[in-house]
Amino acid sequence: MSIDQKADLILENAEIKTLDNESPSAESVAIKNGRIAALGTMREIQPLKSIKTIVIDCGGKTVVPGFIDAHCHFNALVRKLLSIDLSPASVSSINDIKNAVHRKTLNTAAGKWITGTDYNEFYLKEKRHPTRRDLDEAAPYHPVVLCHRTLHACALNSLALKLMGITGETEEPEGGRIERDIETGEPNGVLYNMLNMVMKNIPPIDKQEQEKGVKQADRLLIENGITSFTDATITNDTARWEEFCSLKRQGKITSRISMMPGISFMQEFKDKGLITGKFDENCRIGPLKIVVNETGHNTTVPSQSELNEMVLKANRSGFSAAIHAIEKSCVESAAEALEYAAQNTAPDDLRNRVEHCSECPQELRKRLADINAIIVTQPSFIYYSGQRYLEQVDRETQRWLYPFRSLIKSGLITAGSSDFPVVPVNPLHGIYAALTRRAMTGEYVQKSEAVSIQQAVEMFTI
Repeated sequence: MSIDQKADLILENAEIKTLDNESPSAESVAIKNGRIAALGTMREIQPLKSIKTIVIDCGGKTVVPGFIDAHCHFNALVRKLLSIDLSPASVSSINDIKNAVHRKTLNTAAGKWITGTDYNEFYLKEKRHPTRRDLDEAAPYHPVVLCHRTLHACALNSLALKLMGITGETEEPEGGRIERDIETGEPNGVLYNMLNMVMKNIPPIDKQEQEKGVKQADRLLIENGITSFTDATITNDTARWEEFCSLKRQGKITSRISMMPGISFMQEFKDKGLITGKFDENCRIGPLKIVVNETGHNTTVPSQSELNEMVLKANRSGFSAAIHAIEKSCVESAAEALEYAAQNTAPDDLRNRVEHCSECPQELRKRLADINAIIVTQPSFIYYSGQRYLEQVDRETQRWLYPFRSLIKSGLITAGSSDFPVVPVNPLHGIYAALTRRAMTGEYVQKSEAVSIQQAVEMFTI
């Protein structure tokens, strides 16, 4: 056997879980050019060794395929790593948040934006969002924006609102909401579903800081075994695509990348021949991201007819659709749009997806299964937000809240993800939550929806 046929890397003395039913386990694996070349016993793999082969004795520990995070936000993770950490592990009150923001002002030039991430009002002593008045006290001379854990809300101080041009006369954008003072009607600094608009107006991170953040984010993904991820950011345009490709070519991002184009940029991508599945295995175009939000009284934005045409047009243009849908009304709207596309000569080979699919009762699971939709969900939310779900979600809805077992039983391909930086990157948290349905407080959230360890690992791999 020539040296060229020898393995680059061999893992031996391991309990290898292949997730292949025909050959479910092995004790040694040989890797060549980043791919699995052979599996077997240590004796069977021995001939693939050379003096250049790196051999790792795993000491009997478990080896699984590389993890895939099917829905996340890389650039938001970079910003988070460079921002103030306001997660429940770091702050427990509005006063803690004010102190953290004030400390940041001490070494930040006046007028420069200050950002914070991961605050969660449910775990704060006051059980409310920080307002402009709170943040004005902490940072009167710096524009401040704090991102909620979900990224669906944010809190701004007065200077940030002024720079954004948000006043008492500002009309709310479609799908967004400006929280206002009850007495004056003036914005109180809390905005819902408007973070993308806010971030567009914040100056980009300088090159040195950006490189530092990318390096930290890449290391974090690899340390957690994530070898592939799909960036699901609604603002992804062709410039962002080129940036991802450049970072990948330079080796600054190690994991394989799939990037969802935002619906607003569909024609821009199509004109360049960049449709779902194009490019190469290291950096490819994913499905087209579409967001459906509930606006109250079970009404959704965009309207059903608009969403139907969006999905059909995307499919006919060569894009799979990935529809963000959380509430039952939104999941129902997504199902109807996918049915409409299937009935109106959308290509058969495109695999449409529903992202989150948080509230999904039996009748919707059946409809989605009938059109072969893929569900991309976030098991870690059970772990990190389980206590809040038990306290704030009604009992009826809890029955079909993130119903992992029922989704899989219905025949739906169900992929796991973290939606990072909404929750930490670690896929083991998601696997644990899918397997146990336990919140970090120890409480169970609809235990009957737990899956097997095999199914949980499959959600984050195949």
